[in-house]
Amino acid sequence: MNGSREPATADPSGRLSDNIVYFARVLRHAGLPVGPGAVIDAIGAVETAGLRRRDDFYWTLHAVFVNKREHHAVFDEAFSMFWRPRGLIEKMLAMMSPVAPSGPREPEKAKAGSQRVTDAMFADQVPETAPPKPIIEIDARFTMSEREILQGKDFAQMTADELAEAKRLIAEMTLPTDAIRTRRLTPAVRGHRFDARRTLRASLRTGGDLIALRFRRRKVVHPPIVAICDISGSMSQYSRIFLHFLHALTEHRRRVSSFLFGTRLTDVSRQLRVKDPDEALAECSAAVVDWSGGTRIASALHAFNRHWGRRVLGQGATVLLITDGLERECDADLAFEMDRLHRSCRKLIWLNPLLRFDQFEAKAWGIRTMLQHVDVLRPIHSLDAMRDLVAALDGRRDGDADPKRFLNMGRAA
Repeated sequence: MNGSREPATADPSGRLSDNIVYFARVLRHAGLPVGPGAVIDAIGAVETAGLRRRDDFYWTLHAVFVNKREHHAVFDEAFSMFWRPRGLIEKMLAMMSPVAPSGPREPEKAKAGSQRVTDAMFADQVPETAPPKPIIEIDARFTMSEREILQGKDFAQMTADELAEAKRLIAEMTLPTDAIRTRRLTPAVRGHRFDARRTLRASLRTGGDLIALRFRRRKVVHPPIVAICDISGSMSQYSRIFLHFLHALTEHRRRVSSFLFGTRLTDVSRQLRVKDPDEALAECSAAVVDWSGGTRIASALHAFNRHWGRRVLGQGATVLLITDGLERECDADLAFEMDRLHRSCRKLIWLNPLLRFDQFEAKAWGIRTMLQHVDVLRPIHSLDAMRDLVAALDGRRDGDADPKRFLNMGRAA
């Protein structure tokens, strides 16, 4: 013996191996692609690395189970909940002990992935005291399913479970497939535009004995989408749900720019490019300092037109303006900035949750001013409204959302 202490190795036949298997099962239910091969590798890695410190054990499992950046937040939350450190009971007793009041404390925000990890860990558990549910036979021929009811339900009236289901349906929603032709040319199998350069280059391969004609066509791309979303107090609930739609849209399309505004304008395009939706929205909340505050539409549009318009409004961009139009500062700047934004984009779509009311009328000064400079006016308060928005982006349903009809109604009144 040389006096050195041997590292504590893991016994493959002990309880630790079973716990690693259960931990991998939790990760799989939470959304991580963990298979049997990864579980075997994790047990072998822990057996080799040993159990000297908790951090070593954490990073050993992290190296095996986490393959993408977006999986880190879910793994971290699952590890902290599954492998609880020692002294947990003592910490809970200390928290329950009476202490001197130190003023009101804000509730701690939930971490990214915590809800999915909690559901994965306790999905198989059934409360012991829960009474058995009675079996009720219902004739469902003249009823609607819960999913159909959820499609037209207002986001502001949904419960927490219904909001979670709505977020899942938004992630599975069919996204728009709109496309425009640019002036750039791309190689094509056949067409009417002759490509002399590619034809000559192809003939050199055969020594000029065989000349195969090459063609070009105009390149078809998805136009950029720019979302300018109001996060004031009256729009907070709808904005949070719409951010899930923007996150799903950003995953499938490259040129999507997202901005949030209350009393100031904030660019959250980079935050929404994070793969995990919970982590993406958490980073958006951290980047914004004026959430659920006041509204300054004119100043926000001025900041966008001045600093961001030339960067993101090129190549026929479509702008989605999400706000209720209730402007606090009524002056001529709002009309000027709306007109400038309208002239800089291919199509300006205004998404207003106030359209959920059947008796909606354009009486407010800000609403009437904005209506004169938009191409499409649509509601954005339910899943059905989001599907209509997808159809509008595809160009299939634009005639039923003409904003001028509200202006004509106001003049008639």
